Amino acid sequence: MDWTFGGLWPYEPRWFDSDDGRMHYVDEGPRDGRPVVLLHGNPTWSFLYRNFIPSLVDAGHRAIAVDHLGFGRSDKPDQAELYTIERHCRRLDALLESLDLRGATVVPQDWGGPIGLWWATRHPERLRGLFILNTFAHRPPERVKLPLPLRLFRTPGVGEVMVKGLDAFKRGLLFRVGVVKRERITPEVRRAYLAPHPSWSSRTPILVFPRQIPSGPQGEVSDLLAEIEAGLERDFRAKRVAIAWAMKDLAFTEEVLERLWLKTFPGASVTRIDDAGHYLQEDAHERIVPALLEHLRRD
Repeated sequence: MDWTFGGLWPYEPRWFDSDDGRMHYVDEGPRDGRPVVLLHGNPTWSFLYRNFIPSLVDAGHRAIAVDHLGFGRSDKPDQAELYTIERHCRRLDALLESLDLRGATVVPQDWGGPIGLWWATRHPERLRGLFILNTFAHRPPERVKLPLPLRLFRTPGVGEVMVKGLDAFKRGLLFRVGVVKRERITPEVRRAYLAPHPSWSSRTPILVFPRQIPSGPQGEVSDLLAEIEAGLERDFRAKRVAIAWAMKDLAFTEEVLERLWLKTFPGASVTRIDDAGHYLQEDAHERIVPALLEHLRRD
């Protein structure tokens, strides 16, 4: 299979052998450039950052984009227990620690937030700062109200048919309600997002993520989020933090930005993007990338 998708993804694949399977990542730019770690969520892969990498490399940075196990070119074992958030966190930690990064900036979105910020809060000495896209890393303060599609995905049997059978997470959320500028999901882009999960069994990791969403303040994932939140408050308020936030995100709303992120980082600079949805890298890369480069330029 041609993984360049008509030249949209021309990067050399790199591989990391985790305890649970082989993980794919790209690592572009000078080895001595300041590292920028780009982290995707569900059901995307590092292709989501294809419009970020060239500008980062041109500016002298080292751009690292990782495919979580079960996504992109990484292995996709059909074992749901491998895709808990803690397992994702520990695998990413092992991969990034193998690279021995210094002065890094993490750019997390969606589930890339808790997974990437778990690594960040355990190795704050490796990080220069954060550039946060629509994501979460806080213990839910109250019961979480999930929209109907996510409630259906979490329902045994129904979720399997919808996500693993019909590929509804991609076809409904990624290609429709998750983006505002749907014309940007061209046939080639669509093919790139569909390619990693061609079968029922390969879509197991997509289904596990919505079932890991905490339903309230209690539970294993909520406890893990609380640890991350404490680490961010402890070690990152003195570091450089900026936020780019899509205001038409149905999942991570303006309330999440104001009530949680700006409580943790009251001094963060914020780029509010009025015409972008959840997958803001598709809707607004031309707004986000300059803000990221400006953030990286500041000493």
